[in-house]
Amino acid sequence: MSSDAKQGSAPEPTPTRKSPRQFLAFVPLVAFVALAVIFYSALISGRDVSEVPSVLIGTKAPLLNLAALDGLKRDGVQVPTLTDAEVDGKVTLVNIWASWCAPCRQEHPLLMVLAQDSRINLVGINYKDETPNAIRFLGELGNPYAAVGVDPKGVAAIDWGVYGIPETYLLDKNGNITFKQIGPFNPDSIRDDLFPAIEKALGGA
Repeated sequence: MSSDAKQGSAPEPTPTRKSPRQFLAFVPLVAFVALAVIFYSALISGRDVSEVPSVLIGTKAPLLNLAALDGLKRDGVQVPTLTDAEVDGKVTLVNIWASWCAPCRQEHPLLMVLAQDSRINLVGINYKDETPNAIRFLGELGNPYAAVGVDPKGVAAIDWGVYGIPETYLLDKNGNITFKQIGPFNPDSIRDDLFPAIEKALGGA
């Protein structure tokens, strides 16, 4: 009998197989790394990360059929609710706001000025707010809106693709979304972004 037979050969190691659970454990890490790379790329590119593109640009605006902000009056008359009829055939700014939103308060004086521009129709969607608070907000700061609809549960905002308020959408006379402002307006964004978009929506008039 050979010495190898006497000593006996060691059994071949059985290759271990990783279970699907082990692979799944790495999925969150991979996703996090991918998002970090995208975010870092945006930072080093010099682009403003708040400039999130909207898939709705160039498409028909969602239907408008909201309840009125009950008790909001102008010259003793209830301010109209926001429906398709209020924007039909008009170059319209749809501003989404709330009384609890600090940036909304920040941009409000600019909306009061924009409301004086006879070329545009400025309307508002009151987002996840309490009616008394919303009316108090407009009573203190002024009401720039020709019509206001309420969105107490944020359902309409989902249709509009809202990321966070304030957000403002520009509609042309055919009801198509041509411009989106994420976050509050400032004088620079109105001059450099909004006004050129309004001119374009008006046909360069």
